[in-house]
Amino acid sequence: MWKNYLSSIIKDSQFKVPATEKEIISIKKELNTELPKKLTELYKETNGVDSEYYSYIWSTDQMVRENLSVWGIEEYENYKKPDNLLFFVDAGNGELFGYLIVDGKVQNEDIYGWNHEDGSQKIIASSLEEFIKRWYSGGISI
Repeated sequence: MWKNYLSSIIKDSQFKVPATEKEIISIKKELNTELPKKLTELYKETNGVDSEYYSYIWSTDQMVRENLSVWGIEEYENYKKPDNLLFFVDAGNGELFGYLIVDGKVQNEDIYGWNHEDGSQKIIASSLEEFIKRWYSGGISI
């Protein structure tokens, strides 16, 4: 389902082998949070989506690395630290996209954009499908 959907929107999609159950569990363990159902389903089909120059959806390993890195930066004390978002991809300019999490649980299917310059967060899509469609067709601007 996800590979077909992604291929219909992102023409230069490069898929990876599916994530193993161990890789999916490692996200939950290392980030102390549950994964959203749809993102889990995507990872079971492909462990990330790339093109020649860009990651469209991070791999499970990159998701862990990037979230731990961003959550651990101390400079965010002047504005809201983004540790309430579970990021799964970046915009290539420092902006990140992710799900709202509270106490290790994803709160809904909404996708949030996080502005790295001022710490602001806003809903930019109501689902992973909508995010993929709008972001890669130019319907979301940051």
